[in-house]
Amino acid sequence: MASQQLEQAHALAKESPQQAVEIYASVLHADQTSDITIAERETALLSMAALFERMQDAAALTNLINSSQSYLITVSKAKSSKLIRTLVDRFDGIQGGLQPQIATCQGMVEWARGENREYLRQALETRLVSLYLESRMYTEALELISRLLSELKKLDDKMQLVEVHLLESKVYMAVKNLAKSRAALTSARTGANSIYTPPPLQAQLDLQSGILHAEEGDFKTAYSYFFETMEGLAAYVNPKSASAASAETPFSSSPAVSAGASEQRQLQAFAYMILCKIMLQQPDDITGLLATGKTAAKFRDQLVVIALQAVAKAQKQRSLADFERALSEYRSSLQSDELIRSHLTALYDTLLEQNLVRLIEPYSRVEISHIASLIGLPISVVENKMSQMILDNVLHGILDQGNGCLVIFPEPKNSTTYETTLETIKSLGNVVESLYAKAATL
Repeated sequence: MASQQLEQAHALAKESPQQAVEIYASVLHADQTSDITIAERETALLSMAALFERMQDAAALTNLINSSQSYLITVSKAKSSKLIRTLVDRFDGIQGGLQPQIATCQGMVEWARGENREYLRQALETRLVSLYLESRMYTEALELISRLLSELKKLDDKMQLVEVHLLESKVYMAVKNLAKSRAALTSARTGANSIYTPPPLQAQLDLQSGILHAEEGDFKTAYSYFFETMEGLAAYVNPKSASAASAETPFSSSPAVSAGASEQRQLQAFAYMILCKIMLQQPDDITGLLATGKTAAKFRDQLVVIALQAVAKAQKQRSLADFERALSEYRSSLQSDELIRSHLTALYDTLLEQNLVRLIEPYSRVEISHIASLIGLPISVVENKMSQMILDNVLHGILDQGNGCLVIFPEPKNSTTYETTLETIKSLGNVVESLYAKAATL
């Protein structure tokens, strides 16, 4: 009987979702004395959650999760843990569902605490940390991380410790504390080396390592980490590794990643690889990178890859106009990722300097307005940039603001007198200390 109801609800899901919801609810909340099995109730629960996600109804999904607690008590702890994680993750597909997801997750944490399900509570709190990070609630995230780490170290739960340390690294990087972010990532990688780490989690560790190296300006090392991320995920989404994906424990605070999510992370790593080549001033290497490998063929037509190619072309030609054109045309793709956005800002400054140096090179004295007209920027912007370049010793000259001119001086010859004097004084100091030590022994 219940199976027929479920089939009827499945058929109505697209054309009449409200009727389908009513049928699913009747199966889920049927009397315990009825002949409806636990598996059929589970199917009804998950189908309703998927339907609410498709309907973009966060409130209904919240009510479903809260009303299903009586059913979750009747199933095993392993099964209920997996179901709760699946239900909470359904908010990911709902636009504007982040805050309802946080509120629901907080409610389920309290429910797990009341039911004395400590492992489930810790898994939900780990998920809550990632939600706090996504919503930029960094103080709350760090407070929860501190408590979780204290509990997990006592339990010696190495897998979840790795995940929490990784989240800690991401939070500290978001607040631009690179030292603590590096320390947290080191703790995560140390823990991961002592256990089996699922490929999606290992890929996240490699990706975070690459991002940190990129933030520190070591793009060569960052490139290698992004390559490891892409290759690791490529092996994971391969059909041969399906058994490895299904082997993940239902208690894990990071559920098995779908092939679609893995491909999205692959694309992110591939875009970062191209970004590293751009920041290393090696735009010619991007052509070879795009021409080889199945991954390159798969992502070659993605918008973010096309956008970065346009930026690389502008960099190669040292054309600020082409750079601004690419940035304007592909704004949504280039500005949505924080790492790409921050480094493109630095690249813009570099290109601006290169263009100004190229335009100023033939002159010993030139009007600022003339340079501004050639480069196509306001005079105030060009003047401020020239001032910065003079202070940074990129340009040798002065700004004659009275006449609106830049006066270029001949490049000064490097004098070694100062360095030689310092070395002489240092050597004399060593001699005096040596003589004093010998005199003290007499």
